[in-house]
Amino acid sequence: MYEYFNPNPLGKSVGDCVVRAISKATGQKWKDTLLALFTYAYNMADMPSSNAVWGAYLKDRGWHRTAIPDSCPNCYTIKDFCKDHPHGDFIVTTGSHVVSISDGCYFDSWDSGLEVPIFYFRR
Repeated sequence: MYEYFNPNPLGKSVGDCVVRAISKATGQKWKDTLLALFTYAYNMADMPSSNAVWGAYLKDRGWHRTAIPDSCPNCYTIKDFCKDHPHGDFIVTTGSHVVSISDGCYFDSWDSGLEVPIFYFRR
């Protein structure tokens, strides 16, 4: 269910979760993803990790955003999301973290499976 993934060319894993998740989900190189997000951020006068920036980037590439109901706001986790979504590609956010999920497996530089998701993008 969890698979280690860190495409950062220097192995860093702090502050770039948006870049790592989008890189994994789209098959792009880490640097190409970062450059694309910086371009969006520049044009939007915001930061690349802003939900508005990376959300616009994904929407322009055919991804669709869906909110996760908060019927159990502290008990539904990334692991639960994976079980409920065994097929497809997703980029899921917890509000403070972003992770790529593909066919029921989450890819991250650390085991974020117990984090609580709030919305996701699906291709």
